[in-house]
Amino acid sequence: MTSTAREEILRRIRAAAVPPAPEPPRHYLRHAPGLDPGDREAVLALFTERLEEYGARVLRAPAPAPAVARVLADEGARSLVVPDGLPADWTTGWDGPVRVDRPPLGKAELDATDAVLTGCAAAVADSGTLVLDGGPAQGRRAATLLPDLHVCVVEARRVVSSMPEALGRLDPARPLTFVSGPSATADIEMIRVKGVHGPRRLAVVLLG
Repeated sequence: MTSTAREEILRRIRAAAVPPAPEPPRHYLRHAPGLDPGDREAVLALFTERLEEYGARVLRAPAPAPAVARVLADEGARSLVVPDGLPADWTTGWDGPVRVDRPPLGKAELDATDAVLTGCAAAVADSGTLVLDGGPAQGRRAATLLPDLHVCVVEARRVVSSMPEALGRLDPARPLTFVSGPSATADIEMIRVKGVHGPRRLAVVLLG
């Protein structure tokens, strides 16, 4: 009797028509609200505004070297680490020591370094976010988290209006790091502390 009942239950399960899962709606905004993604100056202006709201410094420049040197000098940096593959001319205007993260520097060495200089894979105007994917001019995550100052060179062509646009350009298989302003956190009493999870200071050299 038990066996017969079990077989009947299984028969009914197999015969049951399971409807296919409904297709989720995908009508979300592809671009930042109220912003024409084709208006490049408006996109770059919003990107700059969002970064500055976070407390980051933004310097618009036609070429990287003079701007990078100016930022490092203004911030009082005395040592700099760069990822393997960073264009050599990005640091030609600075006369301080430059260490390439090859072979990978230890945590103590990185922590003792004042600044790190990188590029980025993409940038988002609506959220003021930099996206690093470990590419040649970006390096590994540890090198961008331990120095107190992160200087990022952002080419204007890499700035898009919204996160959906950026995600469409990125490879999800790569190690993606999203940076929105200097590192900061707050406890339950809303006391803001900088530098807990990354650099306390962020400077962006926006090219173009």
